[in-house]
Parts: sequence; structure tokens; C-alpha cells
Amino acid sequence: MGERIRVTDPDKLALFYERFRDVCLVEKEVWKEIFMPRDVMAGPVRTNVQDRYEVEIDDQAIEDTLEANIPRGSSALAAAIQEYREHIAFYRKT
Repeated sequence: MGERIRVTDPDKLALFYERFRDVCLVEKEVWKEIFMPRDVMAGPVRTNVQDRYEVEIDDQAIEDTLEANIPRGSSALAAAIQEYREHIAFYRKT
């Protein structure tokens, strides 16, 4: 298995929490993997190339709480993610 790199940049984390919320709402369940557009510093950007990130929630009770908030909609799920953000980690798969 490849090395995992934890995302720690606050600006990126804000995007990751938002993407995580959106994926959970669409799929109607807590997802353990999300895709984000590839971070390219220079040159042309291929929009069909994405990086894969693992989502790790360190407490089953928190995962259950997030799952329970999905049917309540975007605002409720966003509030739950905000509340428990320190328990949700994103790792880039290399």
C-alpha cells in the first residue's frame, strides 16, 4: 500500500470538509474516500485528473452521529462536521 500524507493546511481542510459533506449528501452515507481536483502549480490543468483521499473518522460514535445527520440535510450535516472536525482526517493516497 502507498504512503499516506495527512492534509493539515487550514484552507485545504475547509474545502475537504465541504467536499466530504457534499459526497455524503449525494451518496446518503458516510464515505471513506473522496476525490479532489489535482493540485497543479503551473502549466495546463487536466480537469479529469483527480487525487484520491482517504477519510478517517477516529470514533465510531461520531461516525454514527454524522450518518444520522445526513437525512437532515446540508446545514445539519455541515454543523455536525464542524462540531467534530478534529476527529475527521483526510489522507492523500500516493
